[in-house]
Order: sequence, then structure tokens, then C-alpha cells
Amino acid sequence: MPTASPVSATSASTRHCAPASPPTLSAPLAAPRTFLPLPLLVALFCVLWSSAFAGAKLALTACPPLTLLTLRLLIAGTIMLALAWVVDGRPRMRRRDVAALIFIGILNNAVYLGFNWTALTFTSSAYTAVLTSCLPLVVALFAGPLLGERLSLVKWAGIGLGLVGVVIVLRSRLAGAHESVEGTLLVAGGTLALAAGTLGFKYFAPRGGVWSGTAVQCLAGGIALIPVVLMREDVGQVQITPELIAGLAYLVVAVSIGGYGLWFYLLTRSSATAASSLHFLMPPLGLFFGWLLLGEAVPPLDIVGIVPIALGIWLVTRPKRAA
Repeated sequence: MPTASPVSATSASTRHCAPASPPTLSAPLAAPRTFLPLPLLVALFCVLWSSAFAGAKLALTACPPLTLLTLRLLIAGTIMLALAWVVDGRPRMRRRDVAALIFIGILNNAVYLGFNWTALTFTSSAYTAVLTSCLPLVVALFAGPLLGERLSLVKWAGIGLGLVGVVIVLRSRLAGAHESVEGTLLVAGGTLALAAGTLGFKYFAPRGGVWSGTAVQCLAGGIALIPVVLMREDVGQVQITPELIAGLAYLVVAVSIGGYGLWFYLLTRSSATAASSLHFLMPPLGLFFGWLLLGEAVPPLDIVGIVPIALGIWLVTRPKRAA
């Protein structure tokens, strides 16, 4: 059980700690110093996160999904562990913090990505991105009782509008028989796991540095997937192709290191509900990258659904007026 309220996961001092200083055991997971404005970081995170679906789809043409995911997590985790020593100093975390990060890492990496990447073998990257954008609704439903976060009627209206936009896109895809029910269930299960990981991060408020914390999560997810890969997939099917090398490199450097690092940084700067509402940006970006990189078709109703999604993002994430 956490010893402090997870809603105040970072104090003013921990948000601006020097990156060369090792994280202390009296501070929650510390965010590294950044000289970029927060809106730019949000935009960068959304681009990296949404493009991951197309990048994974590209690499999956030459490698089974869970094998590729395991390689990505183990390589990224090893690199970030080395970065942790350089940026955060020697990691100093309690057993409770390590256990919490392992639990969150299995949810966010092994379960969420495992389900999503398996679904990507027979669903489009844009459809996967749209379904994952339901994350804010799931987080909002449980953030109140678990984290004490309060939602105003305006924010609930924003979440409702975002969900309406997602439903429009889903109806367009399923009615046209472009996607399968099996793939839909896999992505939905992965989204529930990501919501649980998001809430768990805010609830347990693990202490340490962003790099060391993300490294532990990546390594935990990769190690947890190893027995599943050995039982379910044939590693002999891996083909060393330019698509595999390019896709894996992008997933490791841009998405695992850049995207997840930004995600947990944003979680330390805002509430779980506000941070997760960024996933409403994933449908339009997912549609764009699916069209740009993979040539996936974009039905007209997909474009219609973007309008309530954009309005919902604004309502949920707009700052409160000063009293």
C-alpha cells in the first residue's frame, strides 16, 4: 500500500530535479529536466505512440509478434538501464518500488502490447489505434475510487464525446467487415491492461528515475514473455529483412525509449485521467500513419469520427479557471 497520496505523485522539487543527481528514496518517481514546453512534449508523445502501430505492422511481416515484442523489450530495457546510470545515477529503489514497477511493466508491456501485437497480425494498425483510444474512459471510471480524482460534468462530457467519435469509427470498420471480432477482443483486453498499469503507476507512485523505472518495466515485460514465446511461436520463422531491422530499430529507440519515457514523464506532471485523455488523439494519428506507411484505406466515417474526438480532448484536458 502506498504511504502517500498518489494524486500528488510529484512535488515541485522532484519535478525539477537535476538529471545528474541520483533519485532519493524520499521522492516519488522523478521526472528528468526538460527544456521543451509541455505542449510540444505532448505532441511528440502522441506522434511516437500512434506511429508505433504502423511500425510494428511493418516489422511483423518478417517476425512472429511475441518474438518481435520480446526482442524489442529486452533490447530497449538494457539500453535504458545503461542510460539510467548516466542520467539518474545509481538506481536507488526499495523492494516495494521494484515490485510495483515489475507489476506495472507486465501489464503495460507483456499483456497490453502482447495482445495488441497479436491482433496486428490480422487487423489494421489504424483500427488498433482507434480501439486503444478508449483508454481515458476506462481510466476515468476507476480514477475516482482508486486515486481520489474528481471529474466535472464538463470533463465527463468530453470523455463522452471522445467515446462517440471512437464508436463512429468502430461502426465504420465492423459494418464494412474490414476487421474481426477476435482482433477487437484482443485489443480491448490489451487496453484494459494498459488502464490497470496507468492506474497502478499513479496509485503505487514508485520511486526512482524515469529511465531506471521504465527499464525495469521493459525488462519485466520481456522476461515474462519468454516462456510464452517458447510455447507458442517458432523463432525459426524470423527473417532478417530491411523491414524487420528498420521496424525493430524504430520501436526500440523511438517508441520504447522515447515514447514510454515521455508517457511516464507526463504522468508525473498531470492526473491519470488527463494524461490518459491524450489517447483520444490516437485515432486520427493512427489513421494517418496507417495510410502513409502501409497504404491502409481510410473510410469517410473515420474522418467524421475525428471531430467529436478532438472536441473531447479539449474538454478533458483544458486547465481549470483560477478562482
